[in-house]
Amino acid sequence: MTLPRKVSVLGSTGSVGVSTLDLFEQARVDIEVVALAAGRNVERLAEQALRWRPRIAVIGDERALPVLKSRLAGSGVAAAGGQAAVVDAAGMDAQWVMSAVVGVAGLAPTLAAARAGAIVALANKESLVCAGPALLRIAKLAGGAVIPVDSEHSAIFQVFEPTAAAQVSRLILTASGGPFRTWTRAAMAAATPEQAVAHPNWNMGAKISVDSATMMNKGLEVIEAAYLFAVRPERIEVLIHPQSIIHSMVEYADGSTLAQLGPPDMRTPIACAFAWPDRLAWPAPRLSLAEAGALTFEEPDAERFPALSIARQALEAGGRAPATLNAANERGVAAFLDRRIGFLDIARVVAETLERVERRGAASPEADPLEDALATDAVARRLADEVVDGLMAKA
Repeated sequence: MTLPRKVSVLGSTGSVGVSTLDLFEQARVDIEVVALAAGRNVERLAEQALRWRPRIAVIGDERALPVLKSRLAGSGVAAAGGQAAVVDAAGMDAQWVMSAVVGVAGLAPTLAAARAGAIVALANKESLVCAGPALLRIAKLAGGAVIPVDSEHSAIFQVFEPTAAAQVSRLILTASGGPFRTWTRAAMAAATPEQAVAHPNWNMGAKISVDSATMMNKGLEVIEAAYLFAVRPERIEVLIHPQSIIHSMVEYADGSTLAQLGPPDMRTPIACAFAWPDRLAWPAPRLSLAEAGALTFEEPDAERFPALSIARQALEAGGRAPATLNAANERGVAAFLDRRIGFLDIARVVAETLERVERRGAASPEADPLEDALATDAVARRLADEVVDGLMAKA
């Protein structure tokens, strides 16, 4: 088996980045780490850099660069700071790049890695939501590829036969239902940030945990799946599966439904993305269906979780609507985590922002995908903040 030799990890101090480096440790792979990049956690980045000895370690928050330089003094590891440095690191000569920078900040480095012809292991939802078609086109033209790391898209990727794409009837994305799966809307209205980030199955960062609680994460995943697998939106469904054992399914025209199963551990889809089309041997947690017991499923409740239908509307509208949706959601989640708005207000912020944004249509083929996405993002964030201010004034 031939594995990528040179790797970079963007977002190395977050949950996916930490899982990636832990997988490399567990699997004892022979790699050269080209670059490690993080946002603000300079202490953990320094620890990782001293362990893996990349050519360069980059901290996105340039104010933390003096600390990083001090920690790495005499190690032979170069240190850099700022978002431009993260993008530069992403475009280095790594064969495989984990793109796990959270938020729209991950778009520029993801595009840089794709332009460099790397295999991009994609854990950054925003890159696909805001510029999916452009990202996939750039990667293909550069001779690289985009392999999804989200457990749901990885599951589909593993059982989706490209040669039989025309025979795919449905993609079925599974969802845990989050911490509020059985809560009433009245109870959800009073939910605290601490309750929202307490995911029942997965260990994730605050923002994505809140997205799971609102089910906006699943709405974003519907958009991602439509781009990744070129499947019409109406053929993508969401099914609640609280045990998080079946990660997603593909139904074919002959009635066969193929599913990918496994314990809820992000290292498994990361291993798949790293070794594909081969498999990586590592001491992975094993699935015991006897111990798992009953696997249950239910339809999502559109009334309690309106984010799903809002995301579908954005996908169907096309153009810049998905990027607007993403930006508004980020601002709504941030406002909720700051206790400025209630939990149910997050979906209201997104819906009202989409209504306020003037229909700008699709970008021209000549438009720079990064510039267009960032311009859309800036407008949507400003409008979303206005909606948040209005909700606070009414409270």
